[in-house]
Amino acid sequence: MVLACAGILTAIIALVDWLVLASIYFGILYLFPMLLVGSILPPWQIILAAIFCTVLGDVFGPFPFNLITTSLQDALLFIALAGAGMYSHEITVKRQRELENRRRVEKEAAARREAENQLQFVIKSSPVAILVTKGNGEILIANPMAHHVFRAGKGELIGRDISRYVPALGRVPSSEETSQSFRTEMQCRAKRDNEEIFLANVFFSTYSTAMGSRLTALVVDASEDLRDRAVHGLEQLLAGSRVLVGAVSHEVRNVCSAIAVIYENLARDGGQAKSRDFEALGSLVEALNEIASLELRQSTRGLEAKILNLNDILEEARIVLEPYCAETDITMNWSIPEKLPYVWADRYGLLQVFLNLAKNSRREMEGADLKRIDVSAAVEHGIVSIRVVDTGPGISSAEKLFQPLQKHGDSTGLGLYLSRALMRSFRGDLRYDPEAAGCCFAIELVIAEVDHE
Repeated sequence: MVLACAGILTAIIALVDWLVLASIYFGILYLFPMLLVGSILPPWQIILAAIFCTVLGDVFGPFPFNLITTSLQDALLFIALAGAGMYSHEITVKRQRELENRRRVEKEAAARREAENQLQFVIKSSPVAILVTKGNGEILIANPMAHHVFRAGKGELIGRDISRYVPALGRVPSSEETSQSFRTEMQCRAKRDNEEIFLANVFFSTYSTAMGSRLTALVVDASEDLRDRAVHGLEQLLAGSRVLVGAVSHEVRNVCSAIAVIYENLARDGGQAKSRDFEALGSLVEALNEIASLELRQSTRGLEAKILNLNDILEEARIVLEPYCAETDITMNWSIPEKLPYVWADRYGLLQVFLNLAKNSRREMEGADLKRIDVSAAVEHGIVSIRVVDTGPGISSAEKLFQPLQKHGDSTGLGLYLSRALMRSFRGDLRYDPEAAGCCFAIELVIAEVDHE
């Protein structure tokens, strides 16, 4: 269509130039068709069109042919026409590039919006708490799961300091402080908005942006895993010890059978006090006492006492016990000094002792009006004493409390027996305090000498 318009316009100009007899030069009008063809033709075709229009202007012009004058006139006309065509060509090419750039930018913007929408959907629907913070620890982004994990109201996490919830993340250097970027994971203690402590698995990375350094963290509540491991470990310990006690009981029954045979022999002999059977009876009785007093050493095999931070262990116990007790509406009060001395203990063994005491308290307080467990710690005479007191009915007879296979004990009848054996395996002890109200057990741990220099 453009070429047709340019051709028609060129023909009209040539016709007018031929018909008009006055000394008027119409060759300059060929600029208009050149502007049209310049918008669609390549440069070499524009040059040909300029030559063609120059020839038309020379043929149909009103002036007679003169070599010098006509040549100069044709050169000037050709330059004007070619320049107009090339100018139109450049303008058209530039406009097309701008349109292409605009379409590309719009396409990229649409792709970015789509990616942002997908990312926002992933963040909002993620089952993991997602946090983005500035270099100074201020929270910029927190998804709904983050508000759920940290027990905060909708939008309340924005603008707060991450150190309030995950202190370990507040100590991570920003990319502005160090040229190194971090992409790693860690397990640490975190705190909810209601001051409840829980164990968290944190996956985080640091990076730089035009607006400053950023930290992105994925936080997973690992309290349930810790609690499940502790419960599973205690159940395995009780089950294994039950097998061991069964074997010990078998040996006791064998000795008792031998005693019965010798007793019958003595009865038939008339009760000879110095007979060999009587001496053998004494030996068998002594062996029976030794077997009956055996500690369950095999059940504590693999537990080695180490120097541990008692405050850290008590925090882990709090993470495990509070949700466990909350299932039956039991409240826990903790009166623990901020800095307790280091002790000799096994982390998981001590955690199992706490869990076993909590299980016993939960069972005994099922029908109680007031359900509460108080945990306190004190340093006295070179040991750390941790008292666990509940508001249950207490224990009427404590003489056989730590003996195995109790009738009214747990599923194996070995809970308290094994708990005391565990404590004694790393030089500690577990005692029952009959004078305290309710039911009170004291966990005693030996203080370890640690050089803090």
